[in-house]
Order: sequence, then structure tokens, then C-alpha cells
Amino acid sequence: MKVALTGEGTYPHQFGGVSVWCDQLVRGLPHHDFTLVPLVATGNEPMRWQLPDNVTSVRPIPLWGRPPTIPWRARLARRRDDSLLHELIDVLLSPPAQAQDRFTAVMHELFTFAQTRNLHAALSSENAVRLVSEAWRQRWPDILPEVTMASPAAGAGDEGQDYGEAGAKRVVPTLGDAVVAMQLLEHALRPFSHPPVQADVVHVVTNGLGALPAFAAKWRYGLPMLVTEHGVYMREQYLHLRRPEFGWPVKDLYLRFLRRVCTLGYHEADVITPGNVYNKRWEAELGADESRVRTVYNGVDPAIFPVLSEEPEIPTISWAGRIDPFKDLFTLLRAFSLVVREIPQARLRIFGSPPQGGEEYLQDCQSEAADLGISEQATFEGRVPEIRDAYAAGHIVVLCSITEGFPYTLIEAMACGRPCVATNVGGVSEAVGDDAGIVVPPRNPAALADACLRLLRDDGLRRTMGAAARERALEHFTVDRAISAFDELYTSLGGDVPAAVRAAAPDAGFAVTAPQPVTGGNGPDITVRAAHWIALPPEEESTLMLPKLATPAPAETDEDVTQILPVLGGQWLASDPDHTIILPRMVSGTTFDPDQTRPLPVLRLPAPELAGEDEIAAVPAGGRADEQSAEPPGEGESDEREQAPPNLPGSSSPADATTALPRLKEAMR
Repeated sequence: MKVALTGEGTYPHQFGGVSVWCDQLVRGLPHHDFTLVPLVATGNEPMRWQLPDNVTSVRPIPLWGRPPTIPWRARLARRRDDSLLHELIDVLLSPPAQAQDRFTAVMHELFTFAQTRNLHAALSSENAVRLVSEAWRQRWPDILPEVTMASPAAGAGDEGQDYGEAGAKRVVPTLGDAVVAMQLLEHALRPFSHPPVQADVVHVVTNGLGALPAFAAKWRYGLPMLVTEHGVYMREQYLHLRRPEFGWPVKDLYLRFLRRVCTLGYHEADVITPGNVYNKRWEAELGADESRVRTVYNGVDPAIFPVLSEEPEIPTISWAGRIDPFKDLFTLLRAFSLVVREIPQARLRIFGSPPQGGEEYLQDCQSEAADLGISEQATFEGRVPEIRDAYAAGHIVVLCSITEGFPYTLIEAMACGRPCVATNVGGVSEAVGDDAGIVVPPRNPAALADACLRLLRDDGLRRTMGAAARERALEHFTVDRAISAFDELYTSLGGDVPAAVRAAAPDAGFAVTAPQPVTGGNGPDITVRAAHWIALPPEEESTLMLPKLATPAPAETDEDVTQILPVLGGQWLASDPDHTIILPRMVSGTTFDPDQTRPLPVLRLPAPELAGEDEIAAVPAGGRADEQSAEPPGEGESDEREQAPPNLPGSSSPADATTALPRLKEAMR
């Protein structure tokens, strides 16, 4: 069976608990073939994991960097889609409890548009900025009422602040906010511009943006969709954007978008598999149908994590994981400074490294340790080749995160027989239970220090809890249980997709129309669409392929009808339907309007070999065919573009080879 695994910022380009889970899953199911579809930053990130043989391909989707390539016809399309943009903005500014069915419909239309048009250009346009600015201006008083507060002295940073006579302060959206908001939406929706992945099952390992490639596969090919959440994506976004680099209006709009995407992920999923019961509660709050939810705990291999019978000679606390603000190492360092007051010889050993781009947080932690006077006792030791050695380095293992799913650090340490002190977030209390460790409130250095001191001082309690932790891990949290659960789900879901349907799936951009929405059982104001193919815009489905010039289709001057003309060059004697440009249909009596026309380059190409109907030429979004960027030639290589004669690919279109659109008859001669 073919499984497409989609996610954001995880396997195989990053380390972390979710990546460990993905690697376990792929290696544990060697009889399934996996295609990885990770969302990455720029596409230049190296892969951090050595992939097993049953990973057949990796198709990263960059959210930043150069825009995605688009179909050739999209570069020449002139149709404006104000109504689609207006509907998107209107839905996002509606109350979260309303209009989710409208958002579903808008996302379907955006996907269709992205597959056949230039979504990057539409969302980046001045028109999009104008629409969001106007919507904010009309609806902002309902979104953010006035808050009365003292009016500060005017100064730098007051842009977008409106102070009334009574000292009332209101955050007012600026034009800059509108630009940034549309930029964020454009980058977030880039997965819709990539070809949907084909498989038997599409499995989302992070909700939110990581679900967009899965939506595309489901809407295009009718694939069953499985959503797994380790941490609650939306809760982590709320925490991550507490202090964003952009203004509050942008934060508000973007969080509204992410929340609706997460809700859509739950509605589209055939099965939802949270990693713990805590996640299940959040998912139900965000709109998940609880009848589709099946909790599957993470698991570890007991053979890899045998019991650790020996302890260090010096009282030691061990921490292991990704050095990230969500892990809240500041609380750990402050708690350890209290431990050192009671046990001066105690040590804290921190194992792990920051993600790419997060090195500043590591430096901040090291500075905090120095300020607390514990830089000699608290050491940052980087990644350890064998994670088991990190657990063996301490008498106890600490987890101090402010958000978690079902952390591997915890259940791995438990499998080794190490008692844990952990903050009460996510599924931590489910893992520890009543007697396998001590659970404390998050962001509470005093409570964390007291629990660590209790276990470091009481050898009997520490050993009793360690034995209970090992027993609990073996009973509930083994990798075999988790792998078997997903193997069963893949088989049951993938068997529902007829092989003939998958084999007959159309190529990108050529599809049949979607059926009408079908009312589902997800509660009020929710519409579930049946699986379907996407549709070409009506004006492309009714195009006329020339040179059938003898029988043109009749059209009135106000009809939006187009026709496709072959581009004829000196060495191109036969028309080629795969190398065409779209021109407006010229109707007798039509007046010349220079504002509605523009020059287009006439590309002179050698006669190509006959191409199949499913081959579509693509150019970078927003670029001309003769302006595609390329790497400079290396030493000993020649730049073929500079040496190519005018009629060969790679040459620039000269100015005298362009023709304004109204001169249709001259161009056809």
C-alpha cells in the first residue's frame, strides 16, 4: 500500500519527538511504501534522517523562497477574481463559530484556482491589499472594541494607535498590516499550487498548514485522510504568536485563518488519532467529530531502552530534548539554582540542540545560567549519539515544557526505569500516572525544585518510582502497539479507494466538475463535501483550438470568451497546441481599449516532438519564459542563453517581436 505522509517542519528535515515517531512508523511498516511531503522553509534544508528503503520519494514543499511553478496558461490568464478574495477575507473576519462551511467552499475554490491559475500573484496583488484594508475599515469596530487606558506621550512606535479625548486606545490596522497579512496568507497557501500527491492513504502528522497537501490529495483523487496530532497545533500557535514580529491586526487575521484550517482538517479527516486524551478534548473544542477519534499513544522499543541499574556518583538531574522556547529551559535553570542552594554538589546536564534558526534561544539560556551563577554546575552538552546515555547521566529526568503532546523523552526515561519530574501539560499526566513520577505546574521553578529535591534525597522513593515507571511503560507504551494500530487503519482506509479510480485520476489541471455538497453529521453550520475532482474554469472548458478559423464561435462583445492561437515562428511550420498563447476573442465592432491590452512576447521555438496531453509547460510564477533565472555557468561551461540564435529556446524576445493584442489580424499573418 502507498501512504503519503505530510507534515510541517518535521521528518525528515528536523529532529524532535514527531520526527522520532515518523521514523518509527515508516520503519515499523516495511510492507508499505511511503511518500514524504514535508512543508519546509526554503527547500534548501538538508535531510537529517537516513531514510529506510520503503521511503520511495520525498517531495518537500517550500513555504518561502521562490514561488511555486504554475501552469503555462496561468501566466496568460487575465481574469480577475475579486469575488474569491473578497469571500476569503469576509469569512476570516467572521466570528469563529460561524461560516465554517463557507470557509470550506472558499478553500476548495482556492485549490482549484491554484491548480489552474496564479494564486501567488492574486494574493500578492495590490487588489488583495485593497480588499483586506477595506474589510478592516468596515468591520474593525466589531472585531476590537475600544479599550480605555492612559494615553502615553506620543513617540516612536505609535503608528496604528488611535488615542481619543478620554485616553481611549484602539489598535487601528495600517496599510502595512494589510500587506503583511496578505503575504502570510500567500505563503501559507503555497501547497495548493503544487501537484497533489497520489497514494492509497494520505496521513497528516501535524494539523494546520501540514494538512494542506492532504486536502489537495483528497479533493483531487478522493483519497482517505488520516490526521494525527502529537501536540495540539492550534494551542501551540497561540503560544508561538504571543509576541509576534508583526502587528496585532495581522496576528488576529492569521490566527483566524489557522484556526479555520485546523477545523477543516478535523472535518475532512476520515479518522483522527490524537496521541493522548488531552489532545482529544482540544480537538472536540475545535470542531472534531468525536465518533471519528481514536487515541493512539506513542510507544518505545523496550529492547532499545533496557533498565538502567546504576546511578551517577554525584546527584544529577538530566534533561534531553530540542532546545526551544516551548521547552521552557529558563524555568529549569531557575529551579536548579534553588536545588544548588540545598545540595551544592548537584549537577544539571542538558542534552540537545536548537533547531535551525533557533540558536539565539540557546545563547539566552547560557546567559541565564551565568546570571544565576550556575554555569559550572549546569552544562549544555549538545546532542548525544545514544539518547539512552542522556537518561543514564542523571538520577532523575526532568521535563519542564509549557506545551507537549505525549513526549518521547518521558516514556523513554520511564522504560529505562528512571523516575521523572514533569510539568502538567499535554498528555504528561496520562503517561506518568499516579506513581511513576511527580507532576508539577508549568512555569513554577519552586515546585519543580521541591520535586527534584524530594527524589534526589530519598533513594527508596526514587527506586520505587523508577520500577513503577518501567512497568507502566511496558504495559501501555510499546512501539508494537502503536505500529499495529496504524497498520490496521491504513488497511481499512486504503481498501476503500478503488484501484481503478486511482489509476484513472486525471493529470494536474484537467479535471471534471465537483458534485454538490452533501450535508454531513458534524453539527450545525458544517458542510462535508464528497470526494471529487477539481474543475477547470468555465472559460477554459469552452475554448476553441485554432486553426479552426473557418467556423468561429459566435460571441457578443460583453461575453468573456477566449480562444487559443498557435504561436508560429520561422522554423515552426505546424501548429503545436502545447505551445500557445491565450488572446481575447476579437469581435467586429469592438473598440480599441489600450487599458485592456498589453504586449506579449512571441516566442520562436523549434518544432517540438509531439507531447502527450498530460504534459503542461510550466514557468515560475510571475516570470516571463525568457527571464527564468538560472545558476551562472561554472568554470569551463558556456552560457547557452547568450550564444543561442534568436529562434532557439533561451533567447530573449526582441522588442520588435511583440505585438499588442488588438492587432490580431497582423499577428496571424
